[in-house]
Amino acid sequence: MASFNKVLLMGNLTRDPQLKYLPSQTAVVEFGIACNRKFRTANGEDKEEVTYVDITSFGKQAEVINQYFQKGKPIFIEGRLKFDSWEDKQGGGKRSKLTVVVENFQFVGLQTAWPDAKRPTSRISPRAREGRRWPTETPGCRAGRRGT
Repeated sequence: MASFNKVLLMGNLTRDPQLKYLPSQTAVVEFGIACNRKFRTANGEDKEEVTYVDITSFGKQAEVINQYFQKGKPIFIEGRLKFDSWEDKQGGGKRSKLTVVVENFQFVGLQTAWPDAKRPTSRISPRAREGRRWPTETPGCRAGRRGT
């Protein structure tokens, strides 16, 4: 049976990233984002709904997200869904949570919103970009790159 687990989300952080380290010294960052959807009802009334999503990232990506992002900043996430379930310690029964695990992310928004990112302001052709690393790029992370 075939399966495919891919999520693409763009939204604003709802809280500052929380960085911690596993016993193996792997960085883990957790944060939430809000994704807005605007639509018009059959009555012609404009509505907006918000979906809140919990996000987890590991390794160097986690450290970069923790360094450059804070509550309110926009982000584009490419990842996968992960379902966790556990027994509540206070005897509350089974608990579960659906999160998105980051595989790649990108900075979103105006250049002035990211003064620390030091991204080039001019467009660079794909040919000129080959072999060139952006200051915010890390292995396994396409932060700051568009179209790749």
